[in-house]
Amino acid sequence: MTGLVLAVGVALLFALTNGLHDAANSIAALVATRAARPGPAVALATVGNVIGPLLLGTAVANTLAGIVTLPPSQTVAVIGAGLTASVIWNTLTWRLGIPSSSGHALIGGLVGAALLEAGTGAVYWGGLDGFRPVGVIGVLLALAVAPLLGFLAGLVTEWLVRRSVRRATREIRGPVRLGQWVASGALAFGHGTNDAQKAIGLVAAVLLAEGKIGSLAAPLWVKLSCSAALTIGTAFGGWPIVRTIGRRIFRIRPVDGLASETSSTAVILASSIVGAPVSTTHVVASSVVGVGVGRARWRHVGWRVVRDMLFAWVLTLPACAVLSAILLVPWRWVT
Repeated sequence: MTGLVLAVGVALLFALTNGLHDAANSIAALVATRAARPGPAVALATVGNVIGPLLLGTAVANTLAGIVTLPPSQTVAVIGAGLTASVIWNTLTWRLGIPSSSGHALIGGLVGAALLEAGTGAVYWGGLDGFRPVGVIGVLLALAVAPLLGFLAGLVTEWLVRRSVRRATREIRGPVRLGQWVASGALAFGHGTNDAQKAIGLVAAVLLAEGKIGSLAAPLWVKLSCSAALTIGTAFGGWPIVRTIGRRIFRIRPVDGLASETSSTAVILASSIVGAPVSTTHVVASSVVGVGVGRARWRHVGWRVVRDMLFAWVLTLPACAVLSAILLVPWRWVT
């Protein structure tokens, strides 16, 4: 019972640190372009984070919950170690203001602990089931493709938006800012449908292993708790990531923010529908780079910041795998 309580608690901490990173991205452009003040922007993110996982199914949660294939007696320790490693990594990268991927951290953590616990047979490697990614390989494919799609979508959307408003007067500012609100709300909804489900799926897996529920269908309290933790992270600590996304990669303007938010929303919602756990951080940051390139301003893109993010993204998987393997020892003691 102690292990169950600790695992659920760490899952909520993971959702909170996810909010420090990914949820902040859904309002980064809105705040950076001064289309909204932080308070109303966080309120908008709250609504999206809560209703997202409630309305758009549990495809992503089911994908994550199926990564580890272990007997119930070993499941809680492995998931607990993987989540703890992810929390530590998320906290470290947040303090450094680096938009790291919570999804990468989670996959690395789960795989590292599972391999140490029971070898390669403890991990469902999977691949693709039609358009739906399954297992570790499928999730890694989704995580790799999503930033490319975000970059291309940002580039194309920036070109289309600027072409449509190139002869507009200052009167266009109002509609553009309103469009940013709509796009940010949709992005927050998309984030809730994808990222909140990561914690939800693992809590459901732990409850199932302990015999508290009969299937991977998470109870309502799990969905609401994870969504609330996600929002708390956004409200109390997401601003270093907001500054990086909105100013350090490329100093975006309202039209650029609208292009980035719209393109990111399309990629994340499509991923959620097919059950692909992608990184909101990756998608939004890549779309901002695409927007900068779409404006034909290569020199104005913070390539050094982009390089640091790429380095962090590559390092995340092995670092979290090693960290979770180390943390598996104390988790065995409490389960």
